[in-house]
Amino acid sequence: MSKPIIAIVGRPNVGKSTLFNKLIGERRSIVEDTPGVTRDRIYGETEWNGRVLSLIDTGGIEPKTDDIILSQMKIQAEIAIEDADVIIFMCDVRTGLTAADRDICVMLKKSGKPIIPCINKCDRVGDLPFEFYEFYELGLTIDPVAVSSIHGSGTGDLLDACCECLADWEDDGDEHEGIRVAVIGKPNAGKSSIVNRFLGENRMIVSSIAGTTRDAVDTQVVNDLGTFTFIDTAGIRRQSKIGDQIEKYSVLRAHMAVERADVCLIMIDASVGITEQDEKIAGIAHEAGKASIIVVNKWDSIEKDNSTVKAFTDKIRTSLAYMPYAPIAFVSAKTGQRTEGLYDLIKEVYESSHVRISTGALNDVLGEAMMRVQPPTDKGKRLKIYYMTQTQVAPPTFVLFCNVAELFHFSYQRYIENCLREVYGFKGTPIKMVIKQKGDEPDIKVKRDKKKGEDGEE
Repeated sequence: MSKPIIAIVGRPNVGKSTLFNKLIGERRSIVEDTPGVTRDRIYGETEWNGRVLSLIDTGGIEPKTDDIILSQMKIQAEIAIEDADVIIFMCDVRTGLTAADRDICVMLKKSGKPIIPCINKCDRVGDLPFEFYEFYELGLTIDPVAVSSIHGSGTGDLLDACCECLADWEDDGDEHEGIRVAVIGKPNAGKSSIVNRFLGENRMIVSSIAGTTRDAVDTQVVNDLGTFTFIDTAGIRRQSKIGDQIEKYSVLRAHMAVERADVCLIMIDASVGITEQDEKIAGIAHEAGKASIIVVNKWDSIEKDNSTVKAFTDKIRTSLAYMPYAPIAFVSAKTGQRTEGLYDLIKEVYESSHVRISTGALNDVLGEAMMRVQPPTDKGKRLKIYYMTQTQVAPPTFVLFCNVAELFHFSYQRYIENCLREVYGFKGTPIKMVIKQKGDEPDIKVKRDKKKGEDGEE
């Protein structure tokens, strides 16, 4: 199920990042992307009144500037605005209403999205400065909300306003869309080409569905295997003149697509090989718990011998060691080589991500696994696993109840996971393991199927 997206936009230095950190409840680097498999740091989530909201923190917008960096920040913000359901327009009460604020407001009104004016640095609760009332001049339909991003005052009112704007919001993942497939990857990896290849080989196109809150058009295809809705993220290609910063936008687009998808096709350019950016984009799908297929495109352009496939596969498995469950397909969108087989693979990994296993069957697997390999001990105390149950699908999530959670080492979790995969397959889908100690509170830390310390987050 997708979550409503809220973009925080405004001039530089009005407190957007501070508000973002306050709302998600942690200090998070949002300027520099950490190399490797971590999330793009401009994304986060918060929960309010039982509703999970996806937040985007954008760079400051300078409407009229020739500065290259500021221009790039504006482009990034425009992408967030395009895909947002609600926009928080942040201003600074200490500087008052500026000409730049007015220009940004005009730009935001053109989006047609609900705009909540958020006036920051109102540090005195109940004593609003005169400058606060200037922001009514913006002529927005929603009244300004006074907040202090440092202290957190007013953030509840802000989230209430967001939820009011989302009263009629509905998940656009309707059943008639069938399996939603996000095609993600670096620019020029062949995302549009492979979608076009699907269309060329399957003439039974039902319709083009415009996303409820998005300008991008999703493409729906029907064939003997069912209905597939392809979410193409190739729109980022038009920003090709901005150099290396294009990588940031490809990650931003990937987040948008993955959020809405059931299955992700991770496109890799065979002529370039797997890169750090490929690892980062693949990590987005993994962190989101999405069923995934690694698609190596442009395979027709590679000179091959008997060991070429194995060598390329080994490189991918080494670089993407955190997702060994994802099948690899070598295709050519240009010639159509092996693209037809992707439909079967998409359906297979989708079904794997929705497998539900009874508690009795799970505990049979668990009992056999513990007989083969005894649970670990520490200082004379042995881990006891009482039972295991499945709590959800997409991705399959399992809760294991034990005596001491600290004894449940990551390596033994991976062993249990491998036993589950050995019996039930789970091809193409990550598995989440939740460890619950006897006497734990309902809130349990989810331990993802990724090695501890791999990206510094666990």
